[in-house]
Amino acid sequence: MEVAVIKSSGEKTSKNVSLPETIFGIEPNDHAIYLDVKSYLANQRQGTHKSKQRNEISGSSKKLKKQKGTGGARAGNIKNPQFKGGGRVFGPQPRDYSFKLNKKVKDLARKSALTYKAKDNSIAILEDFSFEAPKTKQYLSMLAALSLGDKKTLLVLPEVNKNVVLSGRNIQNTKITTADQINTYDVMNADNVIFVESSITKVENLLNKA
Repeated sequence: MEVAVIKSSGEKTSKNVSLPETIFGIEPNDHAIYLDVKSYLANQRQGTHKSKQRNEISGSSKKLKKQKGTGGARAGNIKNPQFKGGGRVFGPQPRDYSFKLNKKVKDLARKSALTYKAKDNSIAILEDFSFEAPKTKQYLSMLAALSLGDKKTLLVLPEVNKNVVLSGRNIQNTKITTADQINTYDVMNADNVIFVESSITKVENLLNKA
């Protein structure tokens, strides 16, 4: 699949980039995408939720009233879950939500996600560029020149570029990542994926290595 290379100013260049079929032209596997997105979202959870059980509540352990003869239900101490301020029954406890996913499944998921974007013509190739200083206005101008100002975009850089990252980090619906950090969730969550020209080779090396 041939894609024209565009300058950051929106002008077309005379160059074309051939997207490797082994990454952008496979038979997509929806279940692999589901597993990888599920794993990514699970890994984002801190799992620090916590409620106190009755043995952790501060209060007297004295029995409130005698067991029988009061006409009411029997009751233990004030930390009983049935009373206001008592401990919670089977409440949430700190836990780790992450789970392991095989590397081959993750690679398949990323290839499947990129294939979907290629089929939808939602991939743009940008000529290598850099900003002399962090300028959010300059990043917005670039998106406008690419007719992507109102789209949810993912920019894939070959390596970390501090000025570009600082320029785009506060823009709504904009995500910036590097070729070695690209993941299925970000690709599927974006309307358009913008690859810097030299990042294509790095993505190919990452996903096609043995």
